[in-house]
Amino acid sequence: MSISRRKFLGWIGAAGFGMTVGKTARAASNKHFSGYPDSMGVLYDNVLCIGCRKCEASCQKVNDLPMPPKPFEDLTVMDQNRRTDADTFLVMNKYEQVGNGRGPVFSRMGCNHCLEPACASSCFVAAYSKTKTGAVTYDASVCVGCRYCMIACPFNIPAYEYDEAFTPRIRKCTFCYPRISKGLLPGCVEICPTEALTYGKRSDLLKVARQRIQQAPDRYVDHIYGENEMGGTNWLYLSGVPFKDIGMREDLGVTPAPALTSGALGAVPIVVGLWPVLLTGIYAMSKRKEKISQQETQQAVTEALEKAQSEADSKLEQAMAKAQKEKETAIDKAVKKALEEAAKPKSEEEA
Repeated sequence: MSISRRKFLGWIGAAGFGMTVGKTARAASNKHFSGYPDSMGVLYDNVLCIGCRKCEASCQKVNDLPMPPKPFEDLTVMDQNRRTDADTFLVMNKYEQVGNGRGPVFSRMGCNHCLEPACASSCFVAAYSKTKTGAVTYDASVCVGCRYCMIACPFNIPAYEYDEAFTPRIRKCTFCYPRISKGLLPGCVEICPTEALTYGKRSDLLKVARQRIQQAPDRYVDHIYGENEMGGTNWLYLSGVPFKDIGMREDLGVTPAPALTSGALGAVPIVVGLWPVLLTGIYAMSKRKEKISQQETQQAVTEALEKAQSEADSKLEQAMAKAQKEKETAIDKAVKKALEEAAKPKSEEEA
């Protein structure tokens, strides 16, 4: 995790100061935000969905996400139940043999952008924010990677970039926040060929959903998923089969996540007060460990070079001594031979 990106020391200082002056952490607040009344939303109607996966393709494109190994035209990937991950913010799943057997039924999986987000209520550094648009946004620059949001989310959506060693982030659907802030449609809504996805004010979408149920009660389950689940969400769902049959939880109740956790999170200011000390200690130990490791490595390299140089000098000295000895031996032989040769003619003349 990059210390500059996370602004680790700055956060530690701010958190420590906040605890000394008695500032309550956002996660521990007993006051619950109930969402913006005029926020936008999306209504997903699986009766109209044909499972073409064009919404998935658009999501990958507008969010600059990597393309999957298999093309989006390959619908066989829906033969297995899938979930979102760090590189996939939206998936469509197919369910056979459900309801009245009218054929496959499809279900959208992605962040539901709760009115009172569990991810935000569990985040003590306020990395998550509920915006007036309805989107729940995430700020990676303040995230410390605790991953409490992953545990808190009742829909099991936030995903962690485990493959990013230095700058991991939490990843999820952004509700195309940059686009809707400019008055554009979310990528998935814009491309849907059957208008199974409808974008508009949440209050208006609820009216549209109720009208569809009233006009075709034999086609729809008499329930708008997301109207009240966990206090309500900005993504709303209509279905022709029971929601539990298409992988959607029906045990969540209507109480917002912060209300369920306020008692337990009452101790968060104390815990957060200890976080700066704990994290500073861990950081200091980690840096010291890195420094010692670097010093040991450098010392080992130096010693290895010195040893290699010493061995090389010793071998060179031995080689030079050997060469000198061989040279002297060769000279002695040459002198001896020359003397012998010089002595031969003299002996012959005397003879």
